[in-house]
Amino acid sequence: MTPQISYEAPKEIGKFKQIALGVGGLGTVALIIAALISEQMREQALRSWLFGFIFWAGISIGSLGILLLQYLTGGAWGVVTRRILEASSRTLVLAAIMFLPIVFGATFIYEWTHPAKDETLKRILEHRAPYLNLPSWILRTVVYFGLLLLMVYLLNKWSKQMDETGDWQLLKKASQFSGPAMVFYVLLVTFASIDWVLTLDPHFYSTIWGFLFLAGWGLSSYAFTILLLAWLSYREPMNQVVGRRHFHDLGKLLLAFVMLWAYLNFSQFLIIWSGNIPEETFWYLERMESGWGAIGIILITLHFAFPFVVLLSRDVKRNPKWIASMAIFILLMRFFDYYYTIGPAPRVSLHGAKLMLMESLSWMDFVAPFAVGGLWLWYFFGELQKRPLVPINDPFLEPAIEHGRAH
Repeated sequence: MTPQISYEAPKEIGKFKQIALGVGGLGTVALIIAALISEQMREQALRSWLFGFIFWAGISIGSLGILLLQYLTGGAWGVVTRRILEASSRTLVLAAIMFLPIVFGATFIYEWTHPAKDETLKRILEHRAPYLNLPSWILRTVVYFGLLLLMVYLLNKWSKQMDETGDWQLLKKASQFSGPAMVFYVLLVTFASIDWVLTLDPHFYSTIWGFLFLAGWGLSSYAFTILLLAWLSYREPMNQVVGRRHFHDLGKLLLAFVMLWAYLNFSQFLIIWSGNIPEETFWYLERMESGWGAIGIILITLHFAFPFVVLLSRDVKRNPKWIASMAIFILLMRFFDYYYTIGPAPRVSLHGAKLMLMESLSWMDFVAPFAVGGLWLWYFFGELQKRPLVPINDPFLEPAIEHGRAH
């Protein structure tokens, strides 16, 4: 039988919430002050904010994708992680608000908003102008957030109603909704990642770009979920719910995401490099020199090879502390991946010039992830406290708990 216990979040969550707000608030104030100093500082502050946004909003969006996937496929791992995923998905409201500085500062970040400064860019945008213009870009962003938030609202609404009424038909409704919703989700992530990140360098294009972010955001959100679940598994009430077999399942899926991320990145590189088209290969050539190649080596060895080898171990996957350590390590590598993508992009204030790694690095690149992350975690912890840590009336809760206890 399911343990008759309270599924409220541990009290330490409230303390973490206050700390996160303090860190996020101080970091945001520092970036605002820097942005007011000069136009060049403003561009750097906005680029750094975008860097932090892509990481943390990616966890929100990725959590929604994994939630849709769980409703489609089932599994005990999804029952015990559902409330973490739901709380993460609800932070998408805050993510939409945190995107406003990027909207208002788009002319300081995106080179395509100044086509007259570059004759080559001007010719490129003659063909892309119907799509790549500021009003259209803003309108599409509104559509992206609107549709994603609609998915978040419906899934969380049905989950809450099932807690209150015990109506199992709501679970069936969520599963039926998740099929077609997943199709729209893939399209939304594809176009959002192109608009927000790929267009930082309007000369480049890739047909596999959206799938890179589907895998990357999914990996980030999954690692974050595992990290938090591991922490909760040593505290009431989740220490009576989560078992080693749950972490074994989660570890296998984490390994799958690592492999998918690596496969898609290698596929893009192989296709572009073998095609040898100057309009495409320059993106990699720039990231092989001026210090950027060092980050590329880090990603190959530490983002793929090391986690791949470690996560093959059954003992690592079944130990909450070890799998949590690997989740932290992967999250750190995700920062390297996004910086490798965003850092070398053309600088508007330098008329499209690109900087070496050491020239590109700024203290704001370190502050912004803490600023955005502090605000994001503050909101996330608040959402996590609002509902029981497990779906208490889910018909699969008891089997899921028993599954975790099995050897």
